[in-house]
Amino acid sequence: MYEQEKIKPYNEGEKGQQVEQMFDNIAPTYDELNHRLSWNIDKGWRRKAIGQLAPYKPQRILDIATGTGDFAILSAQMLKPQQLLGTDISEGMMEIGRQKVGKLGLDNVIKFAREDCMSLTLGDNEFDAVTAAFGIRNFPDLDKGLAEMCRVLKPGGHLSIVELTTPVSFPMKQLFAIYSHTFLPLYGRLISKDTSAYSYLTRTIEAFPQGERMVDILKKAGFREARFKRLTFGICTMYFATK
Repeated sequence: MYEQEKIKPYNEGEKGQQVEQMFDNIAPTYDELNHRLSWNIDKGWRRKAIGQLAPYKPQRILDIATGTGDFAILSAQMLKPQQLLGTDISEGMMEIGRQKVGKLGLDNVIKFAREDCMSLTLGDNEFDAVTAAFGIRNFPDLDKGLAEMCRVLKPGGHLSIVELTTPVSFPMKQLFAIYSHTFLPLYGRLISKDTSAYSYLTRTIEAFPQGERMVDILKKAGFREARFKRLTFGICTMYFATK
């Protein structure tokens, strides 16, 4: 078991159920907080992660832990796939995503479905690309979730992940620690009204395996040619792998 798998948002219940409850709770303020807390840099991170897939022109894309659909929407706009399926355990988050997709007229491309990433109901070898933005560190079982992402990906298909990480070099490591332990949970608590959510998210960022260790985990899950690239002094990391 990885350290972040032991961390739960609340005191009682199975982690997957707690994560679902947490994201339902913070769904109305999630987008605003994401952009404000990252100073809108998260939009650039998403573009870079999607750009990794551009040379391969994937036509069927699965976006795991899609949340409110920001990554799915940007993928549809940048990659022009025929179909894009966004999945999540939080209906509250996806309902906001559906509203955004409807306003943008992307209903014919993007669909949403409630799925448990630990046990997808999707068939083997269905998708040209699988993506995940800022969600895999919430998996109750990282190995199992990544194995499922590999299973539904076609042979030769690609995985693109972008995830929050902790900087490894001075002084960003120290500055990020101060920011993530003081301002981030306090501001998140004030805006979202959830006293635990943003403290939980900070702790999972610190505990989550990153860099070379994450590349090894991806290979263990069935991917090959896995690589990573740190962004913005290591506050965020992109991963790219092939089945």
